[in-house]
Amino acid sequence: MNDASDSFAAILPGDWLGMIGGGQLGRMFCHAAQSLGYKVAVLDPDEHSPAGAVAELHIRAGYEDSAGLEQLSARCKAVTTEFENVPAQSLRTLALRSAVRPSGDAVAVVQDRIREKAFIEGTGVPVAPYAPIHGPDDIAAAPAGLFPGILKVARLGYDGKGQARVKSREEAQAAFAQFKQAECVLEAMLPLAGELSVVMARGADGRTVLYSSAQNEHREGILAISTVDASLLAPELAAMAAEAAQRIAQALDYVGVMCVEFFVLNDGSLVANEIAPRPHNSGHYTMNACVTSQFEQQARAMAGLPLGDTRCLSPVVMLNILGEVWFDPASGEKREPDWARVLAVPGAKLHLYGKAEARRGRKMGHVNVLGQTLEQAREAAAQVAHILGIEFPA
Repeated sequence: MNDASDSFAAILPGDWLGMIGGGQLGRMFCHAAQSLGYKVAVLDPDEHSPAGAVAELHIRAGYEDSAGLEQLSARCKAVTTEFENVPAQSLRTLALRSAVRPSGDAVAVVQDRIREKAFIEGTGVPVAPYAPIHGPDDIAAAPAGLFPGILKVARLGYDGKGQARVKSREEAQAAFAQFKQAECVLEAMLPLAGELSVVMARGADGRTVLYSSAQNEHREGILAISTVDASLLAPELAAMAAEAAQRIAQALDYVGVMCVEFFVLNDGSLVANEIAPRPHNSGHYTMNACVTSQFEQQARAMAGLPLGDTRCLSPVVMLNILGEVWFDPASGEKREPDWARVLAVPGAKLHLYGKAEARRGRKMGHVNVLGQTLEQAREAAAQVAHILGIEFPA
């Protein structure tokens, strides 16, 4: 069976690129690809999808819909995805006619936590101690060192959903029952000094470029703040994370933009947490602080163009905007955030995702706050956070 990705010439501006998924990552990809002169077709079933609203063509069909996949591959020479839970077989089907980047095989590894952990281990990159959980007996037999731990569903979990902290086997069994005995991974909780991520891109020729590592803060499983500056990480730690990310991408034969999230342990060592086969929230800072954004890089990689310059031109703090900021903290009633005050803060760059309804926990946008120094960026980010009612560390 021939794969269209095996023999592939560069796609030039003016042609069509395809995206599976209609969320905010797809929307920002559309803007970047269109700025390069491409037309974009989006496959997503939601009539009101953020990406579908700005694409030249919105194919309103499910991700396994054969007619929709046929229409996408007939129109687009290359196709990518904005989320890891797209059916891998759909990507393999598209690859018969279009270049699919990343490949269905690469995405299949990443969308199953059990396979993902084993794969990362196989590259020699450390992961947290873990055990696959297929049934209650696996919890009973799990090593005592995995408690306290975190039980995570193996598939379809994201932003902290499908996860439970468990202190004992009894709590793990209860959480497993709550997850309707879906396959899970039980991970040991480790002594963390911090979290960082590496966003990178790899071309079909194997060339790799990396962005500056971001230091991240999560709240309730959702990324809240990313901070990027050369002074934040020891050079040895940054180099270690970059080398590990490159090793994983090479082993996956990955083509496209990818993020690897790491835990930094108290002893200064790194363990890989998970892989995102797409642009990542922690890479949103690249939209304003870097020569080439992660979304333009995604378009370049899938089109077979030279990868862009990843230099970071300024210290930057990214604030994630969730639906909570639309609710008055005193009354609980909905109101529009004061965007004028936000935009009056020097260095603040607002990005809203075009979602019609604000709901608590829903990602609605982000603000990149730039400064000539990291201290300036943090001071300005604290102002923005205060205006929006977002908790910001002192």
